[in-house]
Amino acid sequence: MGDRTGLGSRGEELAAAYLMQHGYTIRDRNWRSGRTEIDIIAENSVFVVFVEVKTRSADYQVHPAEAVNVPKQRTIINAASNYITRNGLSKEARFDIITVIFRGTVNDIDHIENAWYPTI
Repeated sequence: MGDRTGLGSRGEELAAAYLMQHGYTIRDRNWRSGRTEIDIIAENSVFVVFVEVKTRSADYQVHPAEAVNVPKQRTIINAASNYITRNGLSKEARFDIITVIFRGTVNDIDHIENAWYPTI
């Protein structure tokens, strides 16, 4: 379990750096609402962005984004609603997935904007 936790933390670090390089401001990391954790909450001039980060090593069987299923999406939507209310935000919310795949010395980072909509 420790190796997976370390892999996930490294992936979240890379995802946060990627977002900052692309003009986002990081508002929070590993923010919790009850049992639900939102990996990264970022914003740009238009959106507050709730980001789920999925990290895998190169030998994965299923693409990491597929791990963000409908029940997971619902829990993130509910937590995001709590975050918006608690912080009095008026920007539109967006839900993204960032996948990080470690391949030796090269890492593949994929940013999926609008990965799902809060109509579930």
